[in-house]
Amino acid sequence: MKSIVDLCIVPLGVSVSVSREIAECQKVLKAAGLKTKLHAYGTNIEGEWDQVFGAIKKCHEVLHQQGVPRITTTIKLGTRIDREQTMEDKVNSVKEKLS
Repeated sequence: MKSIVDLCIVPLGVSVSVSREIAECQKVLKAAGLKTKLHAYGTNIEGEWDQVFGAIKKCHEVLHQQGVPRITTTIKLGTRIDREQTMEDKVNSVKEKLS
């Protein structure tokens, strides 16, 4: 099943800056072949359900292997079966209504 996810991973017990850990997660998502869009407070991901959630699990595993003692993750998820829709489709729909 195709899904669009908004993912926010927050490593706890590390420094104030978590950009190194987030960069590691971006590498995992890229290696999984997922379409992503990084934003200021997370990452939008587009892909098949199992592939997306497998990559999220892998992000946790990689960060824990690198010594991150605790991770909190927020996931917003959407699926749709009536038609194909991409992340860009969703954004463009709103932009069209603004013009």
